[in-house]
Amino acid sequence: MSERRVVVYPPSETGGRRVRLDDRILGTAYSLHDLTVFLQNAGLTGWDELDVADSGLIEWHGGGPEVWAP
Repeated sequence: MSERRVVVYPPSETGGRRVRLDDRILGTAYSLHDLTVFLQNAGLTGWDELDVADSGLIEWHGGGPEVWAP
């Protein structure tokens, strides 16, 4: 997975952040837990929320892993 690019976009006006892996949108995450589930389903098995929050693989736009609402 280290070759892949994960982008978490800024929170939308209604809450939640769109998540992209390479050129594919995985969905809208409303929490760090949601993001973790998306990434586990995409192949990052064994990672928990702390691993995701601290990962250098994720490019955060509009705030880090603690920001989920506008």
